[in-house]
Amino acid sequence: MRKLMWIVTLLTLVTLGWSVTLTFWTAPNPQQEAFWKALVEQWNREHPDIQIDWKTIPAAGSSEEAILTAIAAGQAPDICTNIFSGFAAQLIEEDVLVPFDEEFGRDFWILVGARQMESVIEGWAYKGHHYVIPIYANPMLMWWRKDVLQDLGFDKPPRTYSEIYELAKKYAVPGEKYAMIVLKGRNWWDRWFDFITFYYAASGGKPYIDVEKGKAVFNDEYGKKVAEFIYTMFKNKWTAVDWGAEFPLNNLKALGSLMGPWSLNWAKENYPDVYNNLWLAPPPVPDDYPANAPIKTFADTKGLVMFKSCKYKKEAFEFIKWVFSNPLNDVRWIELTKMPPARADLGTNPLFAKFMEEDPYFAAYAGQVGNAVPPALITTTIDVQESMTTFLTEPLMYLKATPEEALNRAVKEVNKLLW
Repeated sequence: MRKLMWIVTLLTLVTLGWSVTLTFWTAPNPQQEAFWKALVEQWNREHPDIQIDWKTIPAAGSSEEAILTAIAAGQAPDICTNIFSGFAAQLIEEDVLVPFDEEFGRDFWILVGARQMESVIEGWAYKGHHYVIPIYANPMLMWWRKDVLQDLGFDKPPRTYSEIYELAKKYAVPGEKYAMIVLKGRNWWDRWFDFITFYYAASGGKPYIDVEKGKAVFNDEYGKKVAEFIYTMFKNKWTAVDWGAEFPLNNLKALGSLMGPWSLNWAKENYPDVYNNLWLAPPPVPDDYPANAPIKTFADTKGLVMFKSCKYKKEAFEFIKWVFSNPLNDVRWIELTKMPPARADLGTNPLFAKFMEEDPYFAAYAGQVGNAVPPALITTTIDVQESMTTFLTEPLMYLKATPEEALNRAVKEVNKLLW
């Protein structure tokens, strides 16, 4: 009888137009948009009492800028994806995020277990609490043009700096074509996808910032090797500053570049000649790196948060549980994005076996998740990496400082921001 009365009450409320509406922002990425659009439509059909108003993060200089602007204007979404660890730390310090473990207690940990996230989520803990539900973890890998490398006499992708120099001597023609893309650009996030990735590879995953001491440490022996590699590539004109609008691996202006798995579908659709002729490999390492040691790389990892301004936290968490407790949603995520979801059972769960067996590119990325290291969990990520651009990568790119000079100046400037 009570159940019948509840159903009648719910139907009455719906008939009268009563429902909760939650705002939900996701990354402005076509594949991710396709994933979330279908899920939100399904949820809204099945849950007339809790409706999701879904949008992509508004256009701005970056997602972080758009989110901070919305917070300042009192217009933050209720839940939002595309949050990296450093930005999460900043939002936590500003006291605008809901700690899932405190707010939802046992229900949160049930969800963590259901999605096989126990080992993954610990890397997201901040001061003993969990404010972020990780969505995916993307190792950065090198894409090499297999067909051209084979024509040049290579039977496997270059592994060490010297092997890349050898490739450059065979292939590079200054002003026309180059060995590889060494620096990805001048945006603060580009440092994840060049220097920081190379540093993780050279050091075996050593932190580039000592978070406990609040001190930059990338001017050590490993940083010096990476800086020397970058400097050598630019000095000899084996890489370039600008690459133009065309994808360099397509017009063969470059034979290698660090890429994330999110680019696989894009390449398959737009550059099939590239997609069908790839070697995927870890980032290059110094010549003295142990031959049989695994190579660490950077983990581009993003998650979902709930803002304290959300009026209907319980209902918002119901939607979150509905999404992440169903492994078929992660199957669909892989199909659309080619990015490994943040779960520990990719290699053991039968639902994911077909991707590991049928798609060697996805298997290559998924197989490196254990070697992928997330960025430093600091609140000043943007400022720190803008400083790294100004005082480290640009001086190396334009040969305005020696590797040692650039490293020492960059660490000095970064430490001003950390202290």
